[in-house]
Amino acid sequence: MPSELPAALQLGSLQLRQSLASDADFLRALYRDVRSDELALTGWPPEAIDAFCHSQFDFQRQHYRSYYPQALHYLVERDGQPVGRLIVDDSADALRVVDISLLAAQRSQGLGSVLLRWLCNHADAQQRPMALSVEPQNRARHLYGRLGFVQLPSDGLYWTMCREPAKTEPAE
Repeated sequence: MPSELPAALQLGSLQLRQSLASDADFLRALYRDVRSDELALTGWPPEAIDAFCHSQFDFQRQHYRSYYPQALHYLVERDGQPVGRLIVDDSADALRVVDISLLAAQRSQGLGSVLLRWLCNHADAQQRPMALSVEPQNRARHLYGRLGFVQLPSDGLYWTMCREPAKTEPAE
């Protein structure tokens, strides 16, 4: 049974709010930033990288909206500046982290941990499992493991990881 996630939230120095059409330029830049390491290996000129990122961002956005029509699309801000996005689908049997992306300059500072711990607490309070997909080479998989996510058998490009809710003691 789905539970209601808030439309906006303050988590320490992070603010989450629903993303707006006016956030599109930042979200496109974020997409490119997240893929910068792999794009650097292509040897493509900047205009080819721009075209590729533009089209792939549009494909990704359409895919997410088609497969997760009820998902909440959060813009993550730190001290009033956009630093990432979080897309969460809370409409199925499990709370699914569809996407979590942070600018490279904001990674390895505990921000992803703050976001995921909030989601874990939310899922635990509702006694709901969580699920996500991750590329095997993504360093974040170690964080997911520390938070209790376990890898399911996979033969695809992505690993599916799930987390059961923490057991709560019954009230006396």
